[in-house]
Amino acid sequence: MRILLLGSGGREHALALKISQSPLCENLFIAPGNAGTAQCGTNLQFGINDFDAIKKACIDKKIDLVIVGPEEPLVKGITDFLINDPALKDLDVIGPDKTGAQLEGSKAFAKAFMMRHNIPTAAYKEFTLENYHEGVDYLKQHELPIVMKADGLAAGKGVVICENHLEAVAEFELMIQRAKFGDAGKRVVVEQFLQGVEMSVFVLMDGKNYVILPEAKDYKRIGEKDTGPNTGGMGAVSPVPFATPELMKKIEEKVIKPTVEGLKKEGLEYRGFIFFGFMIVGDEPYMIEYNCRMGDPETEVVIPRLKNDLVELLAAASNQQLDKVKIETDPRTVCTVVAVSGGYPGDYKKGFEISGLNDINPADSILFHMGTTTANDKVVTNGGRVFCITSYGLSIFDAVEISKDEMQKVSFTGMEYRSDIGYEFE
Repeated sequence: MRILLLGSGGREHALALKISQSPLCENLFIAPGNAGTAQCGTNLQFGINDFDAIKKACIDKKIDLVIVGPEEPLVKGITDFLINDPALKDLDVIGPDKTGAQLEGSKAFAKAFMMRHNIPTAAYKEFTLENYHEGVDYLKQHELPIVMKADGLAAGKGVVICENHLEAVAEFELMIQRAKFGDAGKRVVVEQFLQGVEMSVFVLMDGKNYVILPEAKDYKRIGEKDTGPNTGGMGAVSPVPFATPELMKKIEEKVIKPTVEGLKKEGLEYRGFIFFGFMIVGDEPYMIEYNCRMGDPETEVVIPRLKNDLVELLAAASNQQLDKVKIETDPRTVCTVVAVSGGYPGDYKKGFEISGLNDINPADSILFHMGTTTANDKVVTNGGRVFCITSYGLSIFDAVEISKDEMQKVSFTGMEYRSDIGYEFE
């Protein structure tokens, strides 16, 4: 197969590496890719939202399968654009259409979907500029802490947890009146706070059938012991120690099956990945959010544990034959630790040369590029999250220690990382 993968992060490098290892992959193109994906296939220099360039590449490169990595082009309708074009009638796309992508593109859409299909989730209300004052009154009487979410896409930073009512009203004003999150915050979802532990479950769906991929737990806060502001993710582990067979059965019966059936009932032929973000309260799963794609950096621990041929799996999803697939999983523990630019998730500088990228021991570890590019034949930083090191181990502690040891071999100006990923399981 001739494959086009859209995206430029660690998720795309992990997918590209796995795809390139398949005997079914004839040619792999990545747009725009990064310095790491260039080692797995051919990077194409256009953006993920340049629909015309994507179409042209599909025709010129005789692409059979497009895999959409990030959420933004899905929410903007790239799947609809491609599959409805007569010139691309034989093209398959992994990624939901624009309506299906609203599971991530609109928090309000997702919460209403959960309510319609009796999926356990936190109680909520939604507010806009039109009922702003009603929202202020609601917040003043809400139990603490208060969770507020920008309805639209906000690069993983649209969630605010407030510990007092004054702070909540101030943040509410910033979101709706002062466009703190731009258009994404024109509608705000106010949610009940759930006390528990988070975990992520990933499903690949073909429109009728689904398979469950390895679960993961990621670490969003910039600082040790989960302190400081949220980021796109500082690390992840898989498997998750508390994800017992009993809990996974509850998750499938109470959330995954109702979601899949709900999509079918509502006429949404969803072909692609679904991320289920859970809060486990006691031993009960509650849905926090959907994503319409794989997570990052969770992909960097999920894909290394997947023993199946990924291209074979994606072809089965395209042909609605996932009912004939059995997922095979590496029993080892996998951990990834993310190296970020100094100042991230605030302001940071780009363009620093990265040294030691080729010194990683391939026996137990893989270095995935996230925000990198090449300049003057050198690999340089090109984002807040720059790379991550994924390692296999006999335990979470073992895998984390290996990643941290390997991290000592790589450096760039201002490099920072968390040394305590998986700390609560030690």
